[in-house]
Amino acid sequence: MKSFLFRSLIGIFFGAFVAVVTTISIIYFGRVEQLDGEMFLRNSLGSIFCGWFFTVSPLYFEIDSLKLPTQTALHFITVTVSYFVLSLGIGWIPFSFPTILLILGLFLIVYSIIWLCFYLYFKNEAKKLNAEL
Repeated sequence: MKSFLFRSLIGIFFGAFVAVVTTISIIYFGRVEQLDGEMFLRNSLGSIFCGWFFTVSPLYFEIDSLKLPTQTALHFITVTVSYFVLSLGIGWIPFSFPTILLILGLFLIVYSIIWLCFYLYFKNEAKKLNAEL
């Protein structure tokens, strides 16, 4: 529970940070002088929620009673459903079938690369620990 609360706070703060940096970048680089308050609030809350579920969902990998494929499947389903519901609801992804398929394909590629990097990192760490025994 302590880990869940800590990760929740980190995710919320990171999501808020991303929202602020994005807004400042749009104002500065996009030469936007006035912001739509409703859009700002919707995008900020979306970013905060996105930060939260991306930092809390890896807790699946800390459940020792689950095997790695089950942990990965649960994490993937949670993150994918949460992200796409949020993105489609807010308007980050246009609601058209070809666009959704394209974003889903990119999502799968990025998820696979990140998962493989973490897998190789932790496999290497386990090898180092075993060598020290």
